[in-house]
Amino acid sequence: MPAPEIALTERFQSAFVAAFGPEYADADPIIRPSQFADFQCNAAMGLAKRLGRKPRDIAAEILAAVDLEDVAETPEIAGPGFLNIRLRTDWVAAQAAELAEDEALGVPVPEHVDTVVIDYSAPNVAKEMHVGHLRTTVVGDAIARTLEKLGHTVVRQNHIGDWGTPFGMLIEHLLDVGEDSDEAGLLTTDPNAFYQAARAKFDADPEATGFAARARARVATLQSGDAESLRIWTDLVGMSKEYFHRIYDLLDVTLTDDDLAGESTYNADLETVCAELEAAGLARISDGALCVFPQGFTGRDEQPLPLIVRKSDGGYGYATTDLAAVRRRVRELGADRIAYVVGTSQELHLSMVAETAREAGWLPEDVEATHVKIGSVLGEDGKILRTRSGASLRLAALLEEAVAKARTVIDELRPDLPEDERAQIARAIGIGGVKYADLSTAHDSDYTFDLDRMLALTGNTAPYLQYAVARIRSIGRRAEAQGVTAAAVPLVENAAERALALQLLQYGPVLAQVGAAYEPHRLAAYLFSLAQAFTAFYDASPILKESDEGVRAGRLALARLTERVLVEGLDALGVTAPQQM
Repeated sequence: MPAPEIALTERFQSAFVAAFGPEYADADPIIRPSQFADFQCNAAMGLAKRLGRKPRDIAAEILAAVDLEDVAETPEIAGPGFLNIRLRTDWVAAQAAELAEDEALGVPVPEHVDTVVIDYSAPNVAKEMHVGHLRTTVVGDAIARTLEKLGHTVVRQNHIGDWGTPFGMLIEHLLDVGEDSDEAGLLTTDPNAFYQAARAKFDADPEATGFAARARARVATLQSGDAESLRIWTDLVGMSKEYFHRIYDLLDVTLTDDDLAGESTYNADLETVCAELEAAGLARISDGALCVFPQGFTGRDEQPLPLIVRKSDGGYGYATTDLAAVRRRVRELGADRIAYVVGTSQELHLSMVAETAREAGWLPEDVEATHVKIGSVLGEDGKILRTRSGASLRLAALLEEAVAKARTVIDELRPDLPEDERAQIARAIGIGGVKYADLSTAHDSDYTFDLDRMLALTGNTAPYLQYAVARIRSIGRRAEAQGVTAAAVPLVENAAERALALQLLQYGPVLAQVGAAYEPHRLAAYLFSLAQAFTAFYDASPILKESDEGVRAGRLALARLTERVLVEGLDALGVTAPQQM
């Protein structure tokens, strides 16, 4: 079942061969949606340059050669050479009927099943997740879900910060307060409080004769493989995992413990990474540190920029760990593509890591490495969202506030519903509203956090889409009560039915675009347009009030197909559609 763009592309490419010769078989017809018709073929301008003739003359030759009789009405030439195309309503109806029969809802089967490694979320052990982690977690998870719906193999990698110098401080503080103490319990409820207490003790020892000295000594002991230090470190990580679980469960993301691949997992590889870089002649000592100078990176002084892979004191940093991760993701995980869902501020670092990995042969040219740049979440003042004290806003508190606000509205509007059902709906709306506001914005753009807007029932919001689904389900329940059965084939006759069907046929192509470009906001925009088309259809084409039994059944089938697409699309974004609102 080809989408309209695909069907039109095939017909026009055949026309190019007939009109201009076989060498034009692969010319792009440039099929795009049109405000004057359903689609436009915009190829004439480009072909005119190759053929040396006027675009309108080229358009006329294309029109004479193209066979669209069973697909569209005769196209019209407009402007400098655009071909406006209006699809035949019976062809749209036939495609909608096929879509209704397709379990995959028109999602194309990939020509090649890729193994895609996605690096996202990446909180730190013994630190609370803040609002800055929201976008990396939500966008990364939506990309992972989308790629799986497209048939690709997704390997999630949660590159948590679970190694390095802070752990000497944390271990010593845990020993001081007692591993079974209430303060130790903060690691699963309020990790920042535990971390800040340890940091305060460390900073209060400037001479490094007491706690700070013990903390620094503990780092060396831990990194040398001391069994007792590793046991305590393991406990620290375990308590942080409990905290991560609470946040991930609340956010309804698909990350599990199996996806954890923290900095510690690469510890045994770091020396080898440095040795291989030296052996390849890529790394050399500069100011006491082992550095790589990847091609194409220079500083303001026009001198090559260094990527430090081993510090002058013998320690390793983020660059070494990230190089080890690339090496393993290609060699052991079999990555065809690697996506880093990371803040925009890391662009230079990730670019230097990728170039170094390519020069070292760890990242072959046929393996794609993409930085999915993540913008910031802003407050009403246009600055990065923080508490009034200036601290990073706790993610848990933000999500709990969203659910509480949604619950207030549900309690007011639907006091008739059981308590547990109101709680479920409030969670779906609150969390869905926060996630969708993020996902409906281009991932590399900043956006302003506004709970009132996020939870609004109008506009491009999750509640608007969730309400559209709930509305269709309500229609279905009433239809069942009245003994109305949906037809096997959706009805596509009048303008509103036709417009809705055309939107439904776009689901597969849009999902494929999102998976290729890692841009969930395109799916959000599509779902909003689909929900708007359904609203227009429902207003113009009554379902249960329709007296004609066949029309009633056909429209109900079209509504149920819309429900399926909306639910699947929202699921790709990680947003739940409640049964009722």
